[in-house]
Amino acid sequence: MTKTEKLSDLNKRWSLKNTCELKTSATQPVFGDGNPNADIVFIGEAPGKSEDKTGKPFVGAAGKFLAEMLQSIKLKREDVYITNIVKYRPPNNRDPKPSEKESCAKWLVEELNLIEPKLIVFLGRHAMHNFFPELIIGDAHGKLIQKKLPGIATEYFLPLYHPAAALYNGGMRETLKKDFAVIAKSIKKLKK
Repeated sequence: MTKTEKLSDLNKRWSLKNTCELKTSATQPVFGDGNPNADIVFIGEAPGKSEDKTGKPFVGAAGKFLAEMLQSIKLKREDVYITNIVKYRPPNNRDPKPSEKESCAKWLVEELNLIEPKLIVFLGRHAMHNFFPELIIGDAHGKLIQKKLPGIATEYFLPLYHPAAALYNGGMRETLKKDFAVIAKSIKKLKK
């Protein structure tokens, strides 16, 4: 069975057994998307309106900006894997509750361990806090973290500001560009 088939099975299984209360208000689950053999996995917080409609992560305005940032380091969406902490859209794009995050946590860990990326990139503070609750995004963004976390094979992490932040704050674009350059440097080192 290929990784793509294994991911498909994993998503079907979890979407049936998952008890997240967001299931009742979301249109559909939004599974991770991209290359199942990727060296880099990007993790966002939760699907938005566009993602809920299409069933794919990061397809709205923030997704377009993410694609632009990937292009700036000579990558395409097809080169990476993109997923979220929570697999269902919270009503009115509110932040997911701790119980909603918890109900999707094992799903995410299984997804990450199946892909086995060399680097996990957090898109925004909510994604980062799911793994490193003690960190502050303003201090941690763009800094490579090496740490062994229980149950997760990957041990390199990079927090970034969420691409949506650059849509609301033009000055954030340059910060994100610099932080994305760290991805390119880091992945070269990790492939050695």
